[in-house]
Amino acid sequence: MKELHVLPLDLSGKHALVCGASQGIGLAAAQQLAGLGARVTLLARNLDRLNEALTTLPGEGHAVAVADFQRPDEVKRVAEGIVEANDVHILINNSGGPAGGPITDAAEEAFLNTFKQHLINNQLLAQAVLPGMRRAGWGRIVNVISTSVKAPLLGLGVSNTVRGAVANWAKTWANEVAADGITVNNVLPGATLTGRLTSLAAAKAEATGSTSEAVLAGMAAKVPAGRVGQPEEVGYAIAFLCSPAAGYISGINLPVDGGRTPSL
Repeated sequence: MKELHVLPLDLSGKHALVCGASQGIGLAAAQQLAGLGARVTLLARNLDRLNEALTTLPGEGHAVAVADFQRPDEVKRVAEGIVEANDVHILINNSGGPAGGPITDAAEEAFLNTFKQHLINNQLLAQAVLPGMRRAGWGRIVNVISTSVKAPLLGLGVSNTVRGAVANWAKTWANEVAADGITVNNVLPGATLTGRLTSLAAAKAEATGSTSEAVLAGMAAKVPAGRVGQPEEVGYAIAFLCSPAAGYISGINLPVDGGRTPSL
């Protein structure tokens, strides 16, 4: 009889760097990784929120680091300091999305700033952690992007453009580092009850003379599951992709959207 192997989820001995970790999906991912035994460094720009988030993590040995993702040079400097002290085995690239609006109205500066905030910072962070992952012969990079990678979303012109670039960046990385035991994947949240979704709903409500509650209800009605997602549900998917169980999964785009994405 073939030996039964229990799903390997233990991350004990691993060090995770989670970006945008003071709230929302980033914090949810950090909590799940810590629950699986990883030591987690929370990275965001607000120290007070980071310290508050730190108290919610199970386990010990966690830390915080402060950097503003509008300043790639600062992100690079902070990341280099983190890996100088301790190798990073898990990197969660996660940053707030740009303001909404049609692409026909988008300014050049909006594209450039968003490209830096997302793709350039991802590149700098991945380059910083890569040597430690190679030393360990094991690594996980998960990028939190958007379902717009598969189907552009109305009213999010700049985001649709740059998110697609990040997805292709990640697939290229996945191909180049696979032989080092490193996986690179993208998680694509659909409508998820975070501060960003709330702000987008408020902006749409103001523009249409509706209410935020009505806008959110409209979003939920378009989801086959009949509701918007919760940050922890995205966190579960991220944690699985970071686990030993996902070692043969790399270069994918995983929607976590209640079935809303219209394409496979």
